[in-house]
Parts: sequence; C-alpha cells; structure tokens
Amino acid sequence: MSSIPKNEQNQKQVQILNELSKRKVVENNSLITSIAKMDKTPLKIFELAVSCIDTEEPPKDHTVYLSKNELFAFFKVSDNDKHARFKQAVENMQKQAFFKIKEKKEHGFEFENIVPIPYVKWTDYHDEVTIRFSPEIIPYLINLKNNFTQHALSDLAELNSKYSIILYRWLSMNYNQYEHYSYKGGRREEQVEAYRNPSISIRELREMTDTINDYKRFTHFETRVLKEPLEEINEHTSFNVTYEKVKKGRSIDSIQFHIEKKRMADDNSYKLDDRAYQEDKGRKAETEDKLAIEAMKSKYTTLLLENMLLSPFEMQDTKIMAGLQAHVYPLYDQLKALRGLNGVKDHLSYVRAKQEAYSKRNIAKYLKKAIEQYLPTVKRQDLS
Repeated sequence: MSSIPKNEQNQKQVQILNELSKRKVVENNSLITSIAKMDKTPLKIFELAVSCIDTEEPPKDHTVYLSKNELFAFFKVSDNDKHARFKQAVENMQKQAFFKIKEKKEHGFEFENIVPIPYVKWTDYHDEVTIRFSPEIIPYLINLKNNFTQHALSDLAELNSKYSIILYRWLSMNYNQYEHYSYKGGRREEQVEAYRNPSISIRELREMTDTINDYKRFTHFETRVLKEPLEEINEHTSFNVTYEKVKKGRSIDSIQFHIEKKRMADDNSYKLDDRAYQEDKGRKAETEDKLAIEAMKSKYTTLLLENMLLSPFEMQDTKIMAGLQAHVYPLYDQLKALRGLNGVKDHLSYVRAKQEAYSKRNIAKYLKKAIEQYLPTVKRQDLS
C-alpha cells in the first residue's frame, strides 16, 4: 500500500477531531446527577450522540446521525477489530445501560428509569450510524431554559474511567453555575463561591457513581472514585480540581471540591487589555509603571497586605499592581462610597477567609471577580 492513502486518512482523522473539538454537550442537571447504570464506553457514545443535537431545532423524530469515522476518531481506535468492538459496545449499551433519574416534585420525589438510546442502525458498507433517542430522555436534552449544563465534548474524549466522566459532568454543572452567577448576579457572594467549591455527601457521591455496594473500604473508594478520576480530569480537561475530606465525628461525611479553570500559558499574571493600553508596547509599559506606582501608594494595597491577600513578592510585579490599580481599586472605591472603608475591610476579611491557595496564582483577577460579585448585592440591599 502506498503512503498517500494513509496520509489522506490521517488528514481526514485530524479534520474530524478538529470538528469534534468544537462540539458541546448540553444536558439537564437532573440527568447529570442521575445514576448512570452503564460503563464508560456506552456513556461516551451517549455523550457523543447528544453533541449532535441542535437544541435550537431538535430532531422531530429523536434521531441523529453519526459517522463511523467520527466514532473511531473520538475513541481513538484504528485497529482491525474496531468494528467488532463498536458492535459489542452498542449491544452492551442497549442491553444494560440506563439512567436512574430522581427529581424533586411538589409532593415528593419522582423516579424514572430511562433507556436513553433504544435504537441504533448501521451497515458494513456505509459510514453512517443512525441513533434514535428514547422519547423519555429527550426532555432532558432539549428543554434547556434553566437548570442545564454545557461542557466540551473534547474534554470527555480522553477520560478513560466511568467515574472520571461522571465526576467531570457534575463538576461542570457546578462551575457553569459559578460562571453564570458571577456575571449575571442574583446570588450572595458566599453562594456564588459555593458553586466553585461544591460539596457532596459520601452517600450522594456513592449513589451518583453507582458504588453503594462497591469499594466498602473508604481508602479503596477514594482511590477509584476520587484520586484516579481527578488525575485524569486535571490532565485532560479544562479543570484543575482538588478536594478535602470533611469529617462528621470520626467518619468521612462529605467531600468538598475546589475547581479552577485552566488559564492559557501566558495568562498567569494580570494582563491589561483596555484599548488604550494596546497602542504600543512602550506606551503600555509606561502606563503600567505609572499605575503600579499609584497602587503602591494606595490604602487598598495596605489592606490587602494586612489580610495576606497580597505578598511583598507580588508587589514587585508591575503587571499585578497595575491591574489592581486599573481594574480592582476603582471597584473598591464604589464599595467605600456605599459602605465606607470598614465595608471594604469586611469584604477583604471575607475574601481572605474563603480564598484557596490556587487563586493566588492570579490574584488581581481573583480580587476583581470577588468584588464584582459582591457589589451588586450591596447595591440591591441599599435599594431595598
């Protein structure tokens, strides 16, 4: 065989992967918190199929169409046995896979067991794969006016554990709400931060991961359901996640996660992005120097130091100090006008109490987001 067809095949696979990287999976939160009674491969096939749904114009017959090339590229399989493995995965999904959904209603809880994909059709002579969703699962995929989560399909591609996928979907659900209320308001500061640092009881985590009867020893449970999945999530997705074990008495009662969105390599320090600062590098540097000097003299810098939210080392970073002066301190001025300097002090005390070590890597942006979340609450309270 010549190398040309193989090169063309490789190029085609790269194109497919590029297209898949643009896909999003959108699901109702009740589906994300449900019990997925299936292994990783059926779960990933389901997520891939969901990414094909156009939520603006959902398919009337509940049917989407994949290509075998998409499936094999998504699962990164190229061996001669891939068709047989796909057939086996589909058969397992239809024989065993279902979601156990629990929803709170007015008079109690409602429980549903749903087989998500009852019909799949393909041939050995055509690339197209027909996938038909069950009517019962469709409302959890298209009725997305509220309580839904969107995540990148490409993040799921590299996850090789069922627990990694389940945890990633749940973490995405919480972080999506953090981002939403950070920008839209409507929640108290501590409520918004709770979405970025979500907690779940061990009982709920075991239910969600379908491990009520598995890994009875907590050390085994922690390794398989927490440590190993989070290693995958941190390596292959847009999240960096850590966790703490919360005790009640002598036993572990719950897990608190801390989610950080990964930044671009050059985004570790605060970058001024106003148009006025983009005219040329020389003028930008001069402007940053002036802003940094002003920040050094500011009372707010003193307060940050007193609350250990800023270190002497960070004070030597011109970009950080300029970012504080240009984007954070004007918001502190607004808070000071509303609540006085003591109001600013109280806010910084709260931020200090809630701050995690990872946020120190981007302190100016962290402080800016914190005050942006808090100001709308203060303004609403003053209007009421």
